[in-house]
Amino acid sequence: MKAEHEFFAVSDVPWTEDVPAITQRLLTTSPDGKLTRIARWAPGTNSGTEVIRHEYFEEVYLLEGSLTDLTLGRTFRQGQYAARRPGMPHGPYRTGEGCVLLEIRY
Repeated sequence: MKAEHEFFAVSDVPWTEDVPAITQRLLTTSPDGKLTRIARWAPGTNSGTEVIRHEYFEEVYLLEGSLTDLTLGRTFRQGQYAARRPGMPHGPYRTGEGCVLLEIRY
């Protein structure tokens, strides 16, 4: 299970590097990989060239900026949301201006 937390200031959680050009604020995690985080993609970041698939359910809410799905040829913007079942293909992604995402994995 994810760790339990009462309300706290998200701004008190430090930004840490996830992968180059993507930083994160880990809000809660569990030993089995479940997490809730804020992910920040720097301008010009891309996720690679491969379609993404993973073994967990994922919810993503775009808080700031925009993100383009290169396979779909569609750009998603602030206020848009995705829910992905395990194994659902998505991406690869690119952001020109950068973006900030709320991501929940379980």
